[in-house]
Parts: sequence; C-alpha cells; structure tokens
Amino acid sequence: MMPPDRDFYEILGVRRGASQEDIQRAYRKLARANHPDVNKDPSAEDRFKEVSEAYSVLSDPATRRRYDAFGPDFRQVPEDVDPETWARAGRRGAGAGRGGAGPRGGGFGGFEEGVDLDDLLGGLFSGRRGRSGASWGPIPGADQEAEIVLSFEDAYRGGPRSITVGSRRLRVDIPPGVTDGQRVRLAGQGGKGGEGAPAGDLYLIVRIAPHPRYRAEGRDIHVLLPVAPWEAALGASVAVDTPGGETKVKVPPGTSSGRRLRLRGRGMPSRRDKPGDLYAEVRIMVPERLSEEERRLFEQLSSVSTFDPRRR
Repeated sequence: MMPPDRDFYEILGVRRGASQEDIQRAYRKLARANHPDVNKDPSAEDRFKEVSEAYSVLSDPATRRRYDAFGPDFRQVPEDVDPETWARAGRRGAGAGRGGAGPRGGGFGGFEEGVDLDDLLGGLFSGRRGRSGASWGPIPGADQEAEIVLSFEDAYRGGPRSITVGSRRLRVDIPPGVTDGQRVRLAGQGGKGGEGAPAGDLYLIVRIAPHPRYRAEGRDIHVLLPVAPWEAALGASVAVDTPGGETKVKVPPGTSSGRRLRLRGRGMPSRRDKPGDLYAEVRIMVPERLSEEERRLFEQLSSVSTFDPRRR
C-alpha cells in the first residue's frame, strides 16, 4: 500500500480526466519497466507496488469516483456516504472545515468556513455524532485491496508467504493454483473500525509474473513442445516440463507444428474445482548444423519422398 500523500494520478503520470485506455496504457508501461523480474533496482519493487495500487483504484470506475470525491481517505469513508454530496460541499469554497483545517491537498476540494464535517455527513466521523448528539453506532472498518505478484511456480504450488502492506508484515496462505486476477481474502486485515467495530478485510489481487515457458488461460496451462522431425513423422513418447514436474506425452505419427496435445488435469490445481488441463503445442525443430551422415540421410529422404507441405 502506498503512502497516503502520494496521488494515484501522479503515480501513473496521467491527468485527472484521463480515459480508462490512457490509464491502462500508462500502467502497462510502468509495470513492465518496474517489474522485479525485469528491473533489478532495489527500489523497483516499491515502485511496482505503487503503480499496481494506483491502477487497481483508477481502473475501476466506481472506486475511481470515490477516490476523486474523498481523496486519499476514500477507503475510510463508509459506503453510504454520497460522493456527490461530498463533492458539492467541496465546491463551495477552499476554506477550512471544522477547527479551521480543510481536507488534505491533491485537488480534492475544500469546505467553506464554518461547515461542520460531522454534521454534514450525519456524524460519520469523530464519534459519529451530529449536532443533535444522536449516535449512529459503530462503523465497521473499510475493506482494502492490494496486489501481490507471484511467480508461475508459486501460483501453481501455493503455500505460506510473507508480504508487506504499508508498514505491516503479514503472512498469507496462498491456495494452490491461484489464477491471475483472483482475490485472496485476509479477514480483519483491512481498515480499522470505529467505536469498537470490527476491522474490514484485506483483499489481495493476484498477479502472475510472465514466465519464459508457461502461459496460463484460467486454469489451463499452455507450453511449447519442441520435437525432432523424425519424432513428428514417426510418432514418439516425449518428455515435457510442467510446473508440477516432468511428464510424458505421446506425439502421434504425422504430427505437424501447431498441433496441441492435451494432458487432462495437468493444469492449475484447485482445492474446490477440478484442475485445469495442460496443452503442449508442437514445434518441429531441425538441427542448426548437420553431420555428414545426417545430411546424406536428409538428401536421401528428399529424393524419394513425394510429400509437398505446400500442397495439402
């Protein structure tokens, strides 16, 4: 979680009226440049977390409206507070609120002199009492979100993991087979409640780092399977690496590049649903350099074969 004095728009380098496409484009550029697997600068991981949190807020239209209305404290403002009411009050002037202290900067608007913020919002803050003295009761803490970046292997295996959220060090049990975008709930780790009310929950949004061999689509895993020309032509049992370890796959005779071989249940595991499948896409590879014997045999095959790959 990033420090409260940082502006999300400033983090992404976009104007306040930026379109969703502009926000997504800025996020992709900054996330790619600061991803810990790509950028080895010790401070890159912190920048990546800032960029990810800014995007998680501004990419959601409803959350973005609350951020624009309430500013850095938007997570602490209860859901039943109307953003338009807050915004209208803020446009009345840039003067101070109760006690002469206006809201924090960042372009979120101020309140005119003498406006009692507690009274305006029905006593939702400072003991939740308005001028009438009536109590609205305890307010549960607000739910919060943060992103967690996992390697492909960690997402596949799951297990305990330590993370840093703001100034807190938390331990979370990652379920085996989490998918990109999945939310992991940490009960009671969100915003603090008022007047003894329970704290909100913290939701970790999983992001899976790019992998040189594997690609996930939901719970299905895709991997390239290099095979020799004779293995593709004659058929063979070929070893294939999976996140769960090496296994064998049968390459049928007459297999061409691009053919997908399905291994049921060898995709992402799941505690509740059935696991995904693994798809091995055949890629026929030829030697970069041929020995004299290999060249002779290929030339012999060329002279006797009637196969024309361009006429099928």
